[in-house]
Amino acid sequence: MADDAKYVTLTDSNFDSEVINSPEPVLVDFWATWCGPCRAIAPVIEELAGQFAGRAKIGKMDVDDNSATASRFNIRSIPTLLFFKNGRVVDQIVGSAPKSSLEGRLNSLIG
Repeated sequence: MADDAKYVTLTDSNFDSEVINSPEPVLVDFWATWCGPCRAIAPVIEELAGQFAGRAKIGKMDVDDNSATASRFNIRSIPTLLFFKNGRVVDQIVGSAPKSSLEGRLNSLIG
């Protein structure tokens, strides 16, 4: 994760190393540049990246540029937020969600 605590930019090629093999819980935001709700939730995702730095990893994946991973996880609607722990999807949100909901889910994964 970057020193400035920004989110990790995920790609088809780095997804397994950054998410599946991550020792910490990971929130992945599947998004696209043309998606209005995706742009609306982006500042919240960036805030969470700073807030949870060192405790959870926050990543963003552009589905238009990384269709293999989006297909692998059956992403049909965006934004879709997947929560991973120990390499497995343990929770998901399709569509927008308030920051408090995302914080609560991340905190429960951290324990």
